[in-house]
Amino acid sequence: MIHVIAIITAKPGNREEVIGHFKAIVPAVHAEKGCIEYRITVDADAGPFAKVGTDTFVVIEKWQSMDDLKAHIGADAGLQMLAKTEALLADRVVHILEDA
Repeated sequence: MIHVIAIITAKPGNREEVIGHFKAIVPAVHAEKGCIEYRITVDADAGPFAKVGTDTFVVIEKWQSMDDLKAHIGADAGLQMLAKTEALLADRVVHILEDA
């Protein structure tokens, strides 16, 4: 299984718009071959633990294989969403992980 943790930081004031673009592609991503999980997450009110911040959200993905992830990276829905959000982003860090 392949795990993806994408930490997305929007330019100030743009987080909700960017999240909206990500949410719009969720059904298409869930329909892609090998998608186990694709969800958008934000800070929970959980006390003193580290926060990603008010302009940041985290996309958590799970894929059956690296080939499935590679197909997802080249899929139209994601490419179109990235084109719509690129100017709204301050930073994007993507971690691709596998089970140890």
